[in-house]
Amino acid sequence: MRIAAYHRYGAPEVVGVEERARPEPGPGEVRVVVHAASVGAADAAGRSGSPWFARLAFGLRRPRNAVLGSDFAGVVDAIGEGVTRFAVGDRVFGATGADGGAHAEAVVVAERGAIVPLPDGLSVESAVAICDGAMTALPFLREGGRVRPGMRVLVNGASGAVGSAAVQLAVQSGAEVTAVCGPAHVELAASLGAARVIDRTRDDAFSAGAPGAPFDVVFDAAGKSSFRRARRVLTAHGRYLTTVPSWAIMLQQLTSRLGRRRAVIMFTGLRSAEAKRPDLEELAALAVSGAFTPVVDRVLPLGAVAEAHRIVDTGHKTGTVVVTPVPEYQEA
Repeated sequence: MRIAAYHRYGAPEVVGVEERARPEPGPGEVRVVVHAASVGAADAAGRSGSPWFARLAFGLRRPRNAVLGSDFAGVVDAIGEGVTRFAVGDRVFGATGADGGAHAEAVVVAERGAIVPLPDGLSVESAVAICDGAMTALPFLREGGRVRPGMRVLVNGASGAVGSAAVQLAVQSGAEVTAVCGPAHVELAASLGAARVIDRTRDDAFSAGAPGAPFDVVFDAAGKSSFRRARRVLTAHGRYLTTVPSWAIMLQQLTSRLGRRRAVIMFTGLRSAEAKRPDLEELAALAVSGAFTPVVDRVLPLGAVAEAHRIVDTGHKTGTVVVTPVPEYQEA
């Protein structure tokens, strides 16, 4: 089978298509033909080995695993001994987590892993967009921000994979949402349900008197602001959430517990499979019902994986970039 592999850290060009033997599922495992996989910020960090904390997960001196990609959607084509949840031919989607391996024509995952049935009416591209964005946004809003009806929420980076999901999920929770994005994405953010949209090139969402302020929650989905800046527009007991770890934010998370305003960093990818499966099912049901729309930037073949990484590196993608190792119309 074909895989997208890399053997050293660097620019997008270090990732290329290679051949590898198709893996066989062991006891309690299933093999999935991958019809779609996301290329996201975590993949870009793993490929480049930057920022510093990426190498703690991917390997200190060189990549630990040659194949990136944690979000997948496809069809089960082989099952190991003892598998009861799935059968050959089932449409499924999910995430492999730190194991990666989804940027390939087939991936083996544990039956007890973060894998669930792919419902009718949900495309494989939308399914991996759910994994890439909404599976981060949901726990941040639910546990990190404790978002409830009537709260005011600011989403910075509202057009990215996590941000576009956060806008919609916060609205679904009954919050009044202010979205911050670049001028090219103002209409998109408004269409996702934001009560107001701030063009970051024209107005400062973190200045005193910013539209919609003060906020109960500032969700920095882009990781481009700071707790120090957000404090200006937070309510007395407001929370600043960020997806990007740093020494500063981890220290602020500890020290802010002594005050009223809180800084919060979460490592949602490290949650257990048991915690992830219900969220995958809930988000898929919302998408099928039309209450939530996963945003897809573009869909590329596996051979264009380096281009997918380049798009992610720009920091200006809209939603999720998807690669299709085995297109759905093609025989596995």
